[in-house]
Amino acid sequence: MIDQIVETVQNLFGTRKIRRKPRVIPHKENKIDLRQVSPFAVSVCKRLQEAGYKAYIVGGAVRDLLIGHTPKDFDVATDATPEQVRKVTRRAIIIGRRFRLVHVIKGAETIEVSTFRGLTAEGVQKDKNGRVISDNVFGEQYEDAARRDFTVNALYFDPTSGDVLDYHNGMLDIRKKRIRMIGDPQIRYQEDPVRILRAVRIASKLGFTIDPKTADPMTQMQQYLDNVPAARLNDEMLKMLMSGAALQCVDLMAKYKIEVHLPIFKLLMRERENVFVRKALDRCDARVRQGRSISQSFLYAVLLWRDVESYVEKNSNAKSMTQCWEKAAAEVSHSPVMVGVQGRFINDMQEIWKLQPKFERRGGRLPFRLLNHPRFRAAYDFLLIRASSGEVPHELADWWTAFESASEDDRHIMIQEMERAARVRKTSAKEEGAEDKPKKTRRRRKKKTGSQPANAALQSESVEPQELAAAAEPPQLPAVETIQEPAAKRNSPAAKPKSEAKPQAKVSEAEKSEAFSDEPSAPRTVRRRRAPQRSALLGGRSRE
Repeated sequence: MIDQIVETVQNLFGTRKIRRKPRVIPHKENKIDLRQVSPFAVSVCKRLQEAGYKAYIVGGAVRDLLIGHTPKDFDVATDATPEQVRKVTRRAIIIGRRFRLVHVIKGAETIEVSTFRGLTAEGVQKDKNGRVISDNVFGEQYEDAARRDFTVNALYFDPTSGDVLDYHNGMLDIRKKRIRMIGDPQIRYQEDPVRILRAVRIASKLGFTIDPKTADPMTQMQQYLDNVPAARLNDEMLKMLMSGAALQCVDLMAKYKIEVHLPIFKLLMRERENVFVRKALDRCDARVRQGRSISQSFLYAVLLWRDVESYVEKNSNAKSMTQCWEKAAAEVSHSPVMVGVQGRFINDMQEIWKLQPKFERRGGRLPFRLLNHPRFRAAYDFLLIRASSGEVPHELADWWTAFESASEDDRHIMIQEMERAARVRKTSAKEEGAEDKPKKTRRRRKKKTGSQPANAALQSESVEPQELAAAAEPPQLPAVETIQEPAAKRNSPAAKPKSEAKPQAKVSEAEKSEAFSDEPSAPRTVRRRRAPQRSALLGGRSRE
């Protein structure tokens, strides 16, 4: 009880400097463009005001509107309790344990409505390190302003009148471009250590400087970040990377020597000097500043890309490089950085990696299939970053840029030119290989030992050319005389064999010798083979 009274006195009369009446800045002076204000946020405020409650747009949205930026999210603060807000508005959901909030939903837009927080210590629960783990004590508007972290976030905008309520000179700090903590920075960092990361993110995003009194305790109080749940730290790190000033956040954290015991933070600090990573973060920042979005899968693909390349390089001798890339994507996806990341982000990250080697194959139907791939745009942006960092030739990125914007006929022409160039390179490579390759010496067969060829005498040097030619000619066989038979007998059916091809008669050695003799040879008898009779069992005619 005594501790609660002491804390209440410190809040009321201590360093926080409670101001019960705000400075009212009319619309003519604050010059907020009402066209940048969400109509749905305006309607939520009007409904609460019509029901008799106070309602203001508060926090970072007011800060961005005063600078001239269009806010992404709108928060509303009111004196109505969560149950009362749910009764007044439609489609309202009460969420949160540490701080009870109300989400009012309309289509894809969600307005977060919070009740004014009080300064009293009753109902506030803290852990042993002083971190607030539960706070559902409601209070007045000036107390709510004192409970906020930085002066630039303690501004209230009334959309019906256009006035801005300033309790802690937030407008002055916006003009001076500085981030200043409300109250004692050490106590405020101890209450919520994430404010250290938030100060870095806001200063980097807006191009502001951190007030020395706010920045000095940051290095000392960063030890309390170890008590923050990893999921909350991970969300804050992603906000930094997707704020449009990721490079500035990384450099500012290195300047103040802030260390977060989180795998994604360690990976980010390890790769912050990598040319590819810096090029990628710079491109992401430019995309956010243009009002375009970036996905978590793309950021994870950038931070883990070096690990994928190392795996592929170690396994470059694999039989199938396609399988090698798939194994690399699967292996790196089990990194501690990806613990707790949703599966859809992991799948998209793997697709970005696996499409990179396919960009180098620019023949056939593959380029057309890549254009229709769901992750083509992200993988194409990834390829452009690789080209800008010198990992791949600029010609490859320029070709895909032209191919994407070309007509159907021009795309076919581009592919034909690439295929023709590939054939020319292949032919020239073969010719260069043939020139560099030493000529093979012709090997002669060895003569068989133990058997002398029949014409060995002809191969000797003493043989004359005429004799050699005569020996090379094959011997001529003598003509065999045929016996003339009567035409009637010759033309009879019995004399004709069924097969027209007659077997050649064998010539004996005596007949060969007679062929070279001048004496007339004796008449010979010719034996003729009888044609075989077909059996009746085989389907032929039976012999009568």
